[in-house]
Amino acid sequence: MSRKDELKKEICEKSLQAFHAGLFAGTSGNMSVYLRDEGIMLITPTSVRYETMRPEDIVEMKPDGTLLKNDNPSSEWRLHAEIYRANEDVSAVFHTHSPHATAFAVNRMDIPATLIEAYFFLGGSVPCAEYATPGTPEVGIYAAKVLPGKGGCLLANHGVVAVGSDLSQAYIRAEYIEDAAKICIMARQIGTPVELEHL
Repeated sequence: MSRKDELKKEICEKSLQAFHAGLFAGTSGNMSVYLRDEGIMLITPTSVRYETMRPEDIVEMKPDGTLLKNDNPSSEWRLHAEIYRANEDVSAVFHTHSPHATAFAVNRMDIPATLIEAYFFLGGSVPCAEYATPGTPEVGIYAAKVLPGKGGCLLANHGVVAVGSDLSQAYIRAEYIEDAAKICIMARQIGTPVELEHL
């Protein structure tokens, strides 16, 4: 199996895992890998349910929008392309609408670093990027502005982006973003969460 085929298989497996974990709902959310040495982005297709998605459904394309295999990339492909363009150390992007983190996003609030894991996995607090219309390049441009030094960010009134050097790193960061948001919401119901100082 080629490297590209292995990555397509991993995208399908992690997308289904994200669906069962509640990070994805319906056909929302998307995931990609960037083969920087080849200039090829592998990204989930649009409007395909994760239970039925197969490796052969994954779209191959250039960050400029040139389609190489399959013609139905995620509507948020520009988000992924702009993040790859601005961050040379990023090779995987995971965009979710996970509910607790997205609750912060629709309030246009950062998720504070109240857990030590926030520093180990996320670079501290999770910032909220400026709002842009979904599907436009600006979503990625605004995200890229707040991502340096971070494992992910929120997209105002939209959702979450987690990034990594590979899919596994992007995935675990997405999990920690949702967990940090959930705990912070619960903590605010019984008191005032205390943000950790920089470690």
